[in-house]
Amino acid sequence: MTRTATARRLAAATAYGGGSVALGGAALVALLREEARAARRNIESRSTKDDPPSGNGVYGRPSRRGEAKPLVFAVLGDSSAVGLGVERSSETPGALIAAALTELAERPVRLVRLAVTGARSASLDAQVDKALAEQPDVALIMIGANDITSRTRTSVSVRYLADAVRRLTEAGCEVVVGTCPDLGTIRPIAQPLRTLARRWSRQLAAAQTVAVVEAGGRTVSLGSVLGPAFASDHSMFSVDEFHPSAHGYAQAAAVLLPSVADAVGVWPASADRGRRPIRRGTVRPVAKAAARAASRTGTEVQPAEVRGSDTGPRGPWALLRRRRPPEIPTPEQAEATVTA
Repeated sequence: MTRTATARRLAAATAYGGGSVALGGAALVALLREEARAARRNIESRSTKDDPPSGNGVYGRPSRRGEAKPLVFAVLGDSSAVGLGVERSSETPGALIAAALTELAERPVRLVRLAVTGARSASLDAQVDKALAEQPDVALIMIGANDITSRTRTSVSVRYLADAVRRLTEAGCEVVVGTCPDLGTIRPIAQPLRTLARRWSRQLAAAQTVAVVEAGGRTVSLGSVLGPAFASDHSMFSVDEFHPSAHGYAQAAAVLLPSVADAVGVWPASADRGRRPIRRGTVRPVAKAAARAASRTGTEVQPAEVRGSDTGPRGPWALLRRRRPPEIPTPEQAEATVTA
């Protein structure tokens, strides 16, 4: 089955309540369960127990006239959004993006990190409740890894995610979702579970894209950000070999920043100058766009229109984009700009 067909099938399953991935065979199921337990024990034995400081606060300085109100930037999701694996708030993705966003926007940015370590997509409802109280201008959601490791049904995961995106967009907040990373790169996970983890990750990422675009948000593929580069460069991982290091989070933040900045209208067009489009037909049916984006680093997918219509014969239209990851400020620079 092609990735496009898989994305379309998972999207349909979301609407009708199906969407689980068949494992097949009692012996294989037993083996996978034992491998999952072993990997979890390995990761937990090495994992840092404490979250890094939130980094919440205002980044940047008010304009001379003091007219510019801070942009409110909310970060929701799981441990990848928390920045688990680093020690300083300035090394977390939220702080890195906030520090860069204030330079692009030329106005202060207030970071509100609401992500929770261990969260699944079902946890987003409570996080959105808190986010809405902050009246965010833009929200970043990073979610999916724990849905894979807990074998949550894809249909259930994306339904919660779609609800979260819809609630935020209806409140006037722009939403960017970093889709499920490629868990097939995690060294404590043995074969054949590693191969299946990669497949499940990409299938969930594609289904997330379909759901998010239909709910009015945009997605950025993190599959390859935590993929080949991480597999070959051990400095990308923290000591638990599961969560990124400071270097790894900086790479992910650089991929996400252009979409977050573009969502609030402060990404400079000059930054994309010279970037060739993905190929002809960059606007595609959302299922096809989702399948293509799932394993391609930094591919952004957002709602689009064709001849004034946002839906075609094969579903909603979606625009694929590839952007050049910018330089992210160093942790020291980010730390220097934050105020309580």
